[in-house]
Amino acid sequence: MNKNIKKSIWMMAIAIVCMTVTACSSDEEEVNQMKTEDGLQEETRLFARGYCALPTGMSKGDDFEVFTEDDIEWFDVNTRELRFHDMEEPLYKKLRLLSGVEFRLGDQTLFSSSTFVGLICNQVFDDLILCCGKIEDGKVIDNCYYLYDCYPNTPQFLNDKQVQANRVKRAEQWEAFTKYLESKGKLRK
Repeated sequence: MNKNIKKSIWMMAIAIVCMTVTACSSDEEEVNQMKTEDGLQEETRLFARGYCALPTGMSKGDDFEVFTEDDIEWFDVNTRELRFHDMEEPLYKKLRLLSGVEFRLGDQTLFSSSTFVGLICNQVFDDLILCCGKIEDGKVIDNCYYLYDCYPNTPQFLNDKQVQANRVKRAEQWEAFTKYLESKGKLRK
């Protein structure tokens, strides 16, 4: 066989192999991106970071992990309660009051303007807050957590135009948050 023909056959074979490998890796990439209906990839994890918003013992801007999805027992969409498994250090001891809390899903920030407040807070917030505590039978129970659209979480403030606008603004992230928890079997309805 002629040298040029052999060379051409080899070049065609190499080109076919390259095209096949490229096509396969492209298909695999599409499959990895479409692992779930809601577009979330398997390696995506939910976690929250606390950060210093006010002058405290920490430097402004310092952040630290507060919890991961493994710490979450369930989230109730009706009461907005976020129940955690027993943690070595309760959340209310990890976070200082009025600290910022950033909820993340993988590399996507879901809620970054969350503030950590207790039941006896005299400030008004018109955006998402993580509230610690509830009153049951006249007693304050510290180890309960709620994600509220505002604080205080009363009809007077819930119907505020700014609170409603903030709720609409984060609707897509809220849906991603609840769908993710549902996919993990951690959502109560």
